[in-house]
Amino acid sequence: LNRKCFEEEFRAHVSDKKWTDLDAAQHRAHAMRLLDGLEVIGREKRLKVARAILYMAQGAFADCSCEAEVQYWMRYNIFLLLDVGTFSALVELLNMEIDNSAACSSAVRKPAISLADSTDLRVLLNVMYLMVETIQQDDPADKPEWKIMKETFRAELGSPLFNNEPISVMLFGMVTKFCSGHAPHFPMKKVLLLLWKSILFTLGGFERLQSIKVCKREELGLPPLPEDSIRVIRSMRAASPPASASDLIEQQQKRARREHKALIKQDNLDAFNEKDPYKADDSREDEDDNDDNDNSLEPETFPLERDEVMPPPIPHPPSERVSFPKGLPWAPKVRCSTLQPSRQNKAVFLLRSDTDTVVGLPRPIHESIKTLKQHKYISVAEVQMAKEEEYQKTPLSVGEEEVEMCATELLYQGILPSLPQYMIALLKILLAAAPTSKAKTDSINILADVLPEEMPTTVLQSMKLGVDVNRHKEIIVKAISAILLLLLKHFKLNHVYQFEYMAQHLVFANCIPLILKFFNQNIMSYITAKNSISVLDFPYCVVHELPELTAESLEAGDNTQFCWRNLFSCINLLRILNKLTKWKHSRTMMLVVFKSAPILKRALKVKQAMMQLYVLKLLKVQTKYLGRQWRKSNMKTMSAIYQKVRHRLNDDWAYGNDLDARPWDFQAEECALRASIERFNSRRYDKSHSNPDFLPVDNCLQSVLGQRVDLPEDFQMNYDLWLEREVFSKPISWEELLQ
Repeated sequence: LNRKCFEEEFRAHVSDKKWTDLDAAQHRAHAMRLLDGLEVIGREKRLKVARAILYMAQGAFADCSCEAEVQYWMRYNIFLLLDVGTFSALVELLNMEIDNSAACSSAVRKPAISLADSTDLRVLLNVMYLMVETIQQDDPADKPEWKIMKETFRAELGSPLFNNEPISVMLFGMVTKFCSGHAPHFPMKKVLLLLWKSILFTLGGFERLQSIKVCKREELGLPPLPEDSIRVIRSMRAASPPASASDLIEQQQKRARREHKALIKQDNLDAFNEKDPYKADDSREDEDDNDDNDNSLEPETFPLERDEVMPPPIPHPPSERVSFPKGLPWAPKVRCSTLQPSRQNKAVFLLRSDTDTVVGLPRPIHESIKTLKQHKYISVAEVQMAKEEEYQKTPLSVGEEEVEMCATELLYQGILPSLPQYMIALLKILLAAAPTSKAKTDSINILADVLPEEMPTTVLQSMKLGVDVNRHKEIIVKAISAILLLLLKHFKLNHVYQFEYMAQHLVFANCIPLILKFFNQNIMSYITAKNSISVLDFPYCVVHELPELTAESLEAGDNTQFCWRNLFSCINLLRILNKLTKWKHSRTMMLVVFKSAPILKRALKVKQAMMQLYVLKLLKVQTKYLGRQWRKSNMKTMSAIYQKVRHRLNDDWAYGNDLDARPWDFQAEECALRASIERFNSRRYDKSHSNPDFLPVDNCLQSVLGQRVDLPEDFQMNYDLWLEREVFSKPISWEELLQ
């Protein structure tokens, strides 16, 4: 359909050539014509032009013969469209569609919303998504002017040019409008994908976060980071999970069955293979304790790799395998707040502000304190909190704070007024898209942009729709988890209280039990789910002849061993949970209260190093509250934590009785944090409520008298009475007044 719209428009001006045969000037002229077509009043005509632009952004695929060609023309066309100013025109159209009250009211009245209700919105969001996603990817073959355009576009997206707010704020507005039920026809998946990619493009991904962190530490005069966490995690290997009781019983049964089989077929085996049959079988035992269908996930690899659920498709040469550093992967750290108590336990008399004196302490304690100080780690957050405290205590002597107007700061200022609503809206959609949630009447309908107008009539159609619906939900979970994690990480670096504000609203909106509910499913089957039809993926489907889809070919799916999309979502959600609970006793106790330990232990079955690391971190923070019996029966998990998670030298995580963890203090802890956040927000962003004592006073008589004072209406009407009563009827002693 998009191609038809484009070719109608194109053939009207160029009759004999293909798009790929024209020169740059003709390309530009046609793009300008299409852009003018977007500004017509007729809705149908506008939609046709928007579809033609979408076809261009999809790489004008009819003129291409292979996928690489489609991708080349996509990139070329998208930079051409950006150059002529298509993006801002699309944003204006999107704004019109958002404010289109007729479409909203008709959608609200409809009993069932389908794809047809959001056609215009979907076309616009598709083009915008393709533009943002293509431009943000680095390509070494890009022309120098394209690189300049890319940086300009990044700055424009992050700055308040669209309706005096960054584009991300506008998309957040769409999310809340959808969740409040005023616009149930909004295509949520596309909105969330565009929101995620806009945030990723304007603020930067994890590599950029790491470089910003290094620069921040340099600026604040802090020592450099002990290691690059991204690289450490990449070099880690997955551990095989501890077997649960039911798995052990199953294993014994399987082993008994195997011995039985081996005895019957001993002669055949001896003829076929001189090896001991038990040995040949036992090598596969490790993965039998997962699901039965895991055998298909195991290509023959090196012995070390054999117990991984997700082996790489190509076995690595042995030299790479041996090169792991001996010892623990992480350098240990010590927090400043824990240095002081460890000395106070040993010393008799200490001054409050003194952290260095070790006079009179025995030699071994000197050495232990020296070791602790060697690994002392001061985070950017601690410095920011100390500075904020200074601003609150002595606002005059410290002076005005210089706030760097980076993309993160602009985004925070944009979403600050409605941040709680945005967080609730995202979590509502996440709940509706989670595979564990049951369809309730009051939950929001997130399938508006996947259900067709007419429901499927054949088995094949309904199977295809089933795959589509599941894929749709998975993409929504992926986008929301990525949005939340990116925002938390960027806000934490920009200012710790911005991060705490967002984190606290996530906690208040029940994010912790929601994520635990998400993991309370068969995570192995979620990660190995195949909800995609590879022959229908773009650009494969437009370049190749499509085979006929049958129920069998749909069931077979593709040959990937697991779903990257779902693995990505799970890791993100675990990282969000880690961010929310780190160093917060009240939230750690929520993990204990919601019985997260067995849920997290089940997630360890996924043999992927990064996912295991974040699960182990979450188990580590609550180990001391789980009791001796739990620790006794989970020694494998305990040793995995010891091997993989960073050590805090004086953190007695495994057996300590923590004085900080008194249950009656939890409310106070959250309240104190909330008060600090409110003070920070009102000091930095709420200029109307600044302290009147610190405002400059005007002492000049003429300028005070010259100020215009607005008088209320009733006073103006009764002005004569006021004059009579207050001025004329009162005797005035002018001599005294003038003296």
